Amino acid sequence: MRKVSTLVAKGIAIGATAGTLTAAVTSYVWAAGAQDLYNDNCASCHGPSGKGDGPAGKMLQPAPANFATALKGKTDDYIKKIIKEGGAANGKSANMPPASDLTDDQIKSLVDYIKHL
Repeated sequence: MRKVSTLVAKGIAIGATAGTLTAAVTSYVWAAGAQDLYNDNCASCHGPSGKGDGPAGKMLQPAPANFATALKGKTDDYIKKIIKEGGAANGKSANMPPASDLTDDQIKSLVDYIKHL
């Protein structure tokens, strides 16, 4: 009986380790995809770290939002709405275009990525 318990415990430990590794790889892939989305859709105006200092953003009036201040205390749903519908549809700058071509999952990953810049 003791040998069976030891084997079961080892199996659980191996399963837990495999689950942790799978989650780590999934997180890395997700993060890489979100970063690509950000670079393709946001960085030219908001800059590489979300400070509103991207090369295209330097020519805009008003300047693009600095995420550290503009998104402080905002909900994920609020941020998703701004990304999906654009600034003008939400009482913000019309310079912020809607990202209506992105899926809900892509927008969710962008929100998570932006919140961690």
